[in-house]
Order: sequence, then structure tokens, then C-alpha cells
Amino acid sequence: MPIQKPRTLSGFMELLPQKQALFDAMVEKLRRVYALYGFADLDTPLMEASEVLLAKGGGETEKQIYRFQKGDSDLSLRFDLTVPLAKYVALHQNDLAFPFRRCQIGKVYRGERAQRGRFREFYQADIDVIGDGKLDILNDAEMPAIIYRAFTDLGLTRFLIRVNNRKILNGFYAMVGQQAQAGEIMRLVDKLEKIGPEKVRAALTQDLGLAGGTADAILDFMTIHGSNANVLAALEGYRGRDETFDLGLDELAAVCRHLTAFGVPESHFQVDLTIARGLDYYTGTVYETRLLDYPEIGSPCSGGRYDNLAEYYTEKQLPGVGISIGLTRLFYVLDEQGLLNEDRLTAPAEVLILPMTDDQAPAVELATALREAGVRTQIYFENKKFKQKMAYADKLGVPFAAILGEEEIAQGKVALKDMTTGAQELLTAQQAAQAVHAALAGRRDAAPIRERPGGASA
Repeated sequence: MPIQKPRTLSGFMELLPQKQALFDAMVEKLRRVYALYGFADLDTPLMEASEVLLAKGGGETEKQIYRFQKGDSDLSLRFDLTVPLAKYVALHQNDLAFPFRRCQIGKVYRGERAQRGRFREFYQADIDVIGDGKLDILNDAEMPAIIYRAFTDLGLTRFLIRVNNRKILNGFYAMVGQQAQAGEIMRLVDKLEKIGPEKVRAALTQDLGLAGGTADAILDFMTIHGSNANVLAALEGYRGRDETFDLGLDELAAVCRHLTAFGVPESHFQVDLTIARGLDYYTGTVYETRLLDYPEIGSPCSGGRYDNLAEYYTEKQLPGVGISIGLTRLFYVLDEQGLLNEDRLTAPAEVLILPMTDDQAPAVELATALREAGVRTQIYFENKKFKQKMAYADKLGVPFAAILGEEEIAQGKVALKDMTTGAQELLTAQQAAQAVHAALAGRRDAAPIRERPGGASA
């Protein structure tokens, strides 16, 4: 029988244990943050009936979806966590308490061309608040606070949450008589940072046929900048010309007004009129988050307000607001930049017991005592030389080895060896547990990411 060469499919991420531990730490940090804000954990199926998952139909989604037949069933793998949420809320709306606050961290699948930093299987970390008919604007104001707490707990400090309101954009384009081309204009304006205002103006006039004065008015509006208070003051100059614009300005002002109370410093929050997000989906507040030292990452966390989550499954009006973190891509780029925290404890055990006698009962008793004291413990049962046992401990990266020979057993103690310093102490099981806890207190829950000042490369 020929040997099949093992390989991992292109576009799928597979990690070694130490990296997996850091990825899992990021997931756990996010779960803790989401729980702090009262979000219920949800787990929807990876697979759905295609007719349910593709209720909206058409577009790039249908081209990228993994779809297959099993017997008479037409099935598809979920391509995001939002559509399954919509189905879930529509299906269980009579049993849920509204506003319904859910978080979900899980894999999604997209059959797009795999390339550096883009995956076919990847994790998303989502939260959404769904209202019953209405949803207060304070829910929109709370989202940046959750982003701020999440990124800070992950170990990031140099990031900026950019916010806008789609009603402001829609109202402005109505003012200048460009509702019909609003989508195309927004796509061009989105390139301002990349190509600059002169090239954007040329595209507006030459490609879209806008008059020079209209193009200038759009660029003047989109390049309003300064402190959040200054931007809002400038926007007040447009008030009274369009009802939708005025409503969006009221909502944006309310979000900004409550940010301090929610714990977001102004240094990490910016009103940015160029932010539009999904043109056909978001209807109010929109968010994008940027890592200041790594703009090439794009927006690892984005989202916004939408009018009706489950319109394809129920006639009930279910407005919502949410954010999504592209966790796999974020992890990949941070790893590539050398920003994963190697000081965080990633070994599968904190103590590796090395029995040095044929009778392994004392090792089992010691392991039980250490585990009862909350120390993650593994026993090396294999009958190998001491040097091989220590090499195994090194490769695992365990911080402590517990050497248990005849002398240690006779004294009711263990030789606890610090694998980093080489220091060794003769201790009781209780003393060993206390020593491990004291030594590892700072490493167990350390942030999984460690920034470098100025974003210098590794």
C-alpha cells in the first residue's frame, strides 16, 4: 500500500501546540469580555439547508459558498455567523428575551482564492444586539466600548476605532443630487487614503461624470477632520437640508456623547466620514478598527447597525447592531509580525513528573496532590533514560520538572526543578504547588499579544 503524503489544504490554518495555545488564549479573552457585557454564548450548526442559508441569494456569496448534495438534501457550509443568527432569531423569536444579546466565536467557510492572510476556513468572533421592533441608540454607543476592552485585553494598545453613520452619507448624497450614484461614489471615496484626493476627484468627474463643483463639494465634506467635537460641529452646518442626514447626525452625536461614560478614551475613537462598510446592509452607525502600526491588516474588527436582521425569514421587524472580529486573519498577521507573546505560558502542563523508580505509585499520588492544588500536571510514564526525559520536558516547554527518586520518596518530598533557571529545590507536594503558583502567576493569564513600540519588525 503506497504512503500518502500528508498535506494541509490551501487556505486552511493548522497550528503547532504552542501557537494553538496562544490562539485559544485570544478566543478565551474575547469570551470573557463578551460575557462582561451580558452576551449569551450561541453555537449554530456549521451546515444548513442551502435554501435557508441562501435566502437572500445572488452575488458573491453564492459563488463562494461550499455547497453539496447528500442524498436528497441540498446543504451548504455557513459563510458567516450573521445569516445563521438571523435564522436562529426568526426560528426562536417567541422564546427569546429582547433585546437579545448573543456572542458567537466559530469557523466559517468561503471558497475564495486562498492567498497570504486570506483563508477558506477561518474563525469569526461576533456579537450582536437584536431588538424587537426598535433598538435604542445607546446599544450603538456601547459597541466601541466592547471593542476597546477586547483589544486592550488581547494586549493591543495602538488602535483606533473609526465610526460614522450611513444616514449621514445617504442624506448628504441626497443634498447634492447623487442618490443614484451614491454606492459608486462611496467606493471611490473609500480610496482616499490610498490614492489621495486629486485622483479621487479625477475618478468622480471622469469615470462618473460628476460636475467639478459637485466633486469638490463631496471631497470637502469627506475630508472634514479634527477632534470629534470639531467634526460634529462642522456637520451641524449641514443640518436642516435633509431629514435623513439630521437623524444620522443626532445618532452619531449620541454615540460620541456616551463614549466617555462607557470607558472609551477619545485617543482611541474617531469620527471618520469616509467609513461606509457594506453598502446594502448597514443602515446607521458603522465601525471600523485600525491597528495604527499595521495598516496593511485593514480592519480586523468592523460592524454596524442594520434595520432588519431576519427579513428573509420573518415579517417581524428585528433591528440590530453588531461587530465581527476576523480572528484567524488577525492571528496570522500578528504572528507574521512577531507580536505573539512568547512569555505567556503555552505548555500543556505546568509540571512534568519524572519517576526514577520502577514503582510509579508515588508519582501518581504526587500528580493527584498537585492537580488537587490546581497545578496542571503530567506524568512521564515511559521507561527511558533521564536525559531523554529531560529532552521531552524541554520540547514541551513545561516550566517545572518534578524528579521523584528513591531518596525523595523516602523523605516524602520531590525535587522541583525550574526548567528555565536550572534551580532545584527539595519540597513537599504542598510546597511544590505553592512554588509553582507563585512562579507562574504572571504568565498564566498574560495577554496573548505583545506590542512593540512604533511597530518595529521582529
